[in-house]
Amino acid sequence: MKRFFDTIKNIFKIEELRTRIVYTILLLVVYRLGSFVVIPGIDPTQLANLQSQASSGLVGLLDMFSGGAFGNASIFALGVMPYISASIVIQLLGVMVPYFQRLQREGESGRRKMNQWTRYLTIAILALQGPAYITNLHSQLPEAAFLVKGFSYNIFATLVLIGGTMFIMWLGERITDRGLGNGISLIIMVGIIARLPFALIAEFGTRFGQTNGGPLMLIVELVILFFIFIGCIALVQGKRKIPVQYAKRVVGTKQYGGVRQYIPLKINAAGVMPIIFAQALMMFPLVFAGFDATRGFAAVMSDYTGFWYNFTFAMLIILFTYFYTAITVNPTMMADEMKKNGGFIPGVKPGKKTAEYISSVMSRITLPGSIFLAIVAILPAFAMMLGINNQFAQFYGGTSLLILVGVVLDTLQQIESYLLMRHYDGLMKTGRLKGRSGM
Repeated sequence: MKRFFDTIKNIFKIEELRTRIVYTILLLVVYRLGSFVVIPGIDPTQLANLQSQASSGLVGLLDMFSGGAFGNASIFALGVMPYISASIVIQLLGVMVPYFQRLQREGESGRRKMNQWTRYLTIAILALQGPAYITNLHSQLPEAAFLVKGFSYNIFATLVLIGGTMFIMWLGERITDRGLGNGISLIIMVGIIARLPFALIAEFGTRFGQTNGGPLMLIVELVILFFIFIGCIALVQGKRKIPVQYAKRVVGTKQYGGVRQYIPLKINAAGVMPIIFAQALMMFPLVFAGFDATRGFAAVMSDYTGFWYNFTFAMLIILFTYFYTAITVNPTMMADEMKKNGGFIPGVKPGKKTAEYISSVMSRITLPGSIFLAIVAILPAFAMMLGINNQFAQFYGGTSLLILVGVVLDTLQQIESYLLMRHYDGLMKTGRLKGRSGM
């Protein structure tokens, strides 16, 4: 315990780290306050039906991602999912379209141009989702809830929603640049954490209201959740090490090399991005149906416990895991760097053969990692089938828990880097904290 408090003191001794932490917290507070600001022209006392709609199913998951803003008819109601959807499309274009491939190779200037295209596409997606959300408000809320009516008001409300999401994007970029951690990921995580107390209270109320072993079942649920949590940490941190032998070389009078090191290849190099991307795509049918989960194809793809929803979700996660790993890990570059530094994998020729070997290892370790990621992602469906409260089941593995684990580990890793750079003890007693960013 003493070491923990000493580490907290050390964190606040580093002026830059202290400034970044305070800046991040302040912007996250702004985001949370904004999620309670109702769209102008709507009576906040008339939102009972909308909040009931946002308490379960896929709409409930969307409400959780937005930190409750969806059910509050907030200016932040659409959250960051439109931005994530746009990011998916731009990254896919970076694989298929020569223009975007050139941008990826242009370094920082190319990255800025791709970010600009992502913003433009986000606005286009918002222009579709905004009217769909307003239509949903008209179907869920009584007529008296709208203090202003008419086509011009719908246009105004859509512009407010577009501005709200763009402001969230700006907050995320400021956190990434001047704060701590990845801004968009932290905003998603804060929205999820904001719903956790309500989910726990709902589950406690359900279990303690039962006379047949309700409290005992609650203990069993929490124990199982703990082991799932440990499994998520293992998935995020798991690595396969490839031995690399460095040849001896003499520079002047000094001898270098002649040692064996290891390349740590992550079992899940993509982190939680496949789940976020897959979840964004799974919400498209719901958006096109005007957030009405009872209509046609949207009803099938919004059934949280249904076979087709979970099968499609799992397949998308596996595909996105391979896709994101392919654009994150570059075996050719790794092989070239190894060759330049006089390194080689024992039994494998340097150059092209080394790149092929690393690629084959990545393919073999990505498959079980992607399957486990998919299984954890669909666990909430099984939890609901076993009678766990819908709100709490969303935290029972699935998207929520993996995002929490991944983002927290990433942020702690950045804090540890600052501590070690200033020659303070890290957050872990032995060794470095294993995050999921980079290799």
